[in-house]
Amino acid sequence: MDKRLAEKYDVVIIGSGMGGLTCGLILAMEGKSVCILEKNPQIGGSLQTFKRDGVKFDTGVHYVGALNKGQPLNRYFKYLGIMDDLTLEKMDVDGYDNVSFGNEGILYPHAQGSENFVTRLLKYFPEEKEGLNKYIKTIAETCDAFSLYNLSDVANTQNEIGLFDKSAKEVINSCTENKKLRNVLAGVNMLYAGNGAKAPFYIHALIVNHYMLSAYRFPNGGDQIGKLLEKRIRKLGGKVIRNAEVSSLTINEGLISKARLKDGREIGAEVFISSMHPQETLKIIDGPGLRKSYVNRVMNLKNTSASFILYVVLKEKTLPYKKHNVYHFNSPDVWDSDNNVGEQWGRDFAVFYSRSKKNPEYCESISIMTYMKFEEVEPWVDTVNVRHEEKNRGKGYDEFKEKKSNLLLDYASVLIPDIRNFIQSYYSSTPLTHRDYLNVSDGSIYGIERDFNNPLNTYINTKTRVKNLYMTGQNLIMHGILGVTVGAVVSCSEILGRAYLMKKIKAKSGGL
Repeated sequence: MDKRLAEKYDVVIIGSGMGGLTCGLILAMEGKSVCILEKNPQIGGSLQTFKRDGVKFDTGVHYVGALNKGQPLNRYFKYLGIMDDLTLEKMDVDGYDNVSFGNEGILYPHAQGSENFVTRLLKYFPEEKEGLNKYIKTIAETCDAFSLYNLSDVANTQNEIGLFDKSAKEVINSCTENKKLRNVLAGVNMLYAGNGAKAPFYIHALIVNHYMLSAYRFPNGGDQIGKLLEKRIRKLGGKVIRNAEVSSLTINEGLISKARLKDGREIGAEVFISSMHPQETLKIIDGPGLRKSYVNRVMNLKNTSASFILYVVLKEKTLPYKKHNVYHFNSPDVWDSDNNVGEQWGRDFAVFYSRSKKNPEYCESISIMTYMKFEEVEPWVDTVNVRHEEKNRGKGYDEFKEKKSNLLLDYASVLIPDIRNFIQSYYSSTPLTHRDYLNVSDGSIYGIERDFNNPLNTYINTKTRVKNLYMTGQNLIMHGILGVTVGAVVSCSEILGRAYLMKKIKAKSGGL
């Protein structure tokens, strides 16, 4: 047995993404002996970063919201003890996100602050004050219904579930008849891989609202969150073990008795929490204990679209820095973006800018993200390539990525003229990259796809039929930093008690 590992802990957590680390810290703060097992050399899941040509790139966390004093994520981070150590850069108050179309040359802003949000868009849609106010009011009412979003210790389950069957597209359309404004309001749907036929409005509302409250970038990379959480866990006596892939969870007399690692080590615990994708979790459970109907339902759930990301290192002093992101569309309807194929692939995309520390008025890099169906990379589905086990997928894969990179750059040149002249180098990731590094089914960006047509079918409870096995992570409540943090609180509430835990959180984060 590794000297860093005991034979048994109070809690073993599988996966060191945001959900796993947050659960680990909450339980360690309550005096539990905690061990987090991470299959990769780097912790953090979507918080991970990497470097190319000396430039750091975020893989999943390009910006974050609700971090002003008293706002939800600020209060959760205060409770966790990491808020004051974060390095943050506030994004443009008058347009942290911008939506653009074709060759128009207009950036339609999503501004911070609900009144400012309306005011900035009225410049472009002066006849739409009533519709914009209705949109803001509907978002506020939706967010108010979610208790943990507002740090309430009183569950509001019925009101929350009552919002699951409302369509994002239909609610937005009910606010205005103006087709362009509809597209502007829905234009950030890449944040949740929004499909017009399925996307629930509550997902749209919670995500848009938390950025509208306040929007920040991490100039030193989103991995600082994971590092701070790990530091706090270790200080409290917890363990975070890298290169520790769990190959099976053994059920004995109705309980998980041990986690077996790929290298043969075995670790026991009173409680097990999986922050892996539920489908991947079910694949490693060894023994009876879960209903066949439950397993079939989860294994047959569809995941959100996958993505292709182009990471571009820029020449010095070429592209002025932007304190905003851009979601650009050439499709006539923003809800159709994930259906782009062939030469139309890549025509809708998001751009995230990164400031140069050496020349702060300029960018040192940009990341360009677009959808990609997993079927496109199926010729290489049996290959694996991760940092600690690097393998070349072959010449065909490299040629595929180069072709896609050039298609995406062609479309991006409409938004950023002369972009090719600014490039020092570029690198790309595909759905296979996401699958291999994050252990996500189908390389999905945000995990299980929510569907307002059948909302309870896509609902994953933190409690399982195995009494000491719990789920956490982006598939539980919602993806994103705030969504996964709330999900971790839900998971830990099942172990500690909701009223008790929320009292602790509120007391440490700014009052009851």
